[in-house]
Amino acid sequence: MKITLFTSNKNRHNYFINLLSDICDELFVVQECGTIFPGIIPDHYDSSDTMRSYFDKVNEAQLKIFNKTYINKSAKIKLFPMLMGDLNKCDENLLSDFLQSDIYLVYGSSYIKKPLVDFLVKKKAINIHVGVSPYYRGTDCNFWALYDGNPHLVGSTIHFLSKGLDSGPILYHAMSNNKTNPFDYTMSSVKAAFHSIVERIKDKSIFKHEPLLQNKSLEVRYSKKSEFNDNIIKEFLKKKLDLQSKKFDNSLFHRPFFLN
Repeated sequence: MKITLFTSNKNRHNYFINLLSDICDELFVVQECGTIFPGIIPDHYDSSDTMRSYFDKVNEAQLKIFNKTYINKSAKIKLFPMLMGDLNKCDENLLSDFLQSDIYLVYGSSYIKKPLVDFLVKKKAINIHVGVSPYYRGTDCNFWALYDGNPHLVGSTIHFLSKGLDSGPILYHAMSNNKTNPFDYTMSSVKAAFHSIVERIKDKSIFKHEPLLQNKSLEVRYSKKSEFNDNIIKEFLKKKLDLQSKKFDNSLFHRPFFLN
């Protein structure tokens, strides 16, 4: 089996690459690279003392949940590194070796545009949205779920890639029972997504269930990058978050997978 993954270059992305390499014959990875020092070096996020303080906690949780992870040295893994945002400049010929797989996965890449997105939608590519759709869509969704006082809506959505952002039919939700603190909770929900996908590809159940169309009327928040700013983060860091404040309601989710 051949798998193609469009992803990024943090510890958690490397962890996912290694997991996938254990269950396939060949793994083709398009790895878009950004800074590994968010909040310090301006990139997707601005740099400031507040951003640095927030992302120090994110990185601490990432190290705890995923350890220090490097990509395994394996002949199975074909790696195509590029700068974040370069993907949409690549033509089909440049990516040709990476577009002949059985399964296509997207996690942490830049927003994929035409013509590549058309190809991936046709191939039933699976996207990991870090957030629980249809309730939270956009960017930094689990942050906003906690900010809004909805810790029960923290998780990941595994859905078919679509031309709209995080709007494709839902295969299932992946959640975490690790509620040690807000940062471990959100980071471990990403790990839940990784392990559930690997498990369901391995046992061939990933495509066996009917996907659920997203109901836009259930949307709580569609968040934008510009809203994630110093003032909001300062407010968030001062909050005394109760991760048990709202009871989990199974009816809100589609075939949820839990990682303990």
